[in-house]
Amino acid sequence: MSIVEFAEVGHVAVITLNRPEARNAINPAMANALGAAVDRLEDDPNLHVGVLTATITEPRPVFCAGDDLREIHGEPAVTAKGGFAGLIDYPRTKPLIAAVDGLATSGGCEIVLSCDLVVATRRSSFAVAEVKWGLAALAGGPAVRSEP
Repeated sequence: MSIVEFAEVGHVAVITLNRPEARNAINPAMANALGAAVDRLEDDPNLHVGVLTATITEPRPVFCAGDDLREIHGEPAVTAKGGFAGLIDYPRTKPLIAAVDGLATSGGCEIVLSCDLVVATRRSSFAVAEVKWGLAALAGGPAVRSEP
């Protein structure tokens, strides 16, 4: 299984974060894989929209816990084209919908904020919790981003 799965359903790309053992935390490999999935969505003329979702585990479902804190002092989880997670600053032309079921915290919340639309279950929650770890939310959580 890939850490980011890609499936085509008609004209829709379903992109799934798939590191449930790490609460779908973003590391460099996942950032590169997510950026490649968005490249694939953008490059395929038969795909019109993307849906970003995540593999979750019970009993506490997590969409994405943000940056993988176990790897935060190593290589950053960014790509040249997409920034954090390979997605936050990606120059997309096609809409991306976040389908959230569970916790989206810190960088995970910022990933959700970078999407065009959010659909969330009632058990979903959102937080920018970097201060708890002595960090700053640098991927768009504390401010609205403007287009260049």
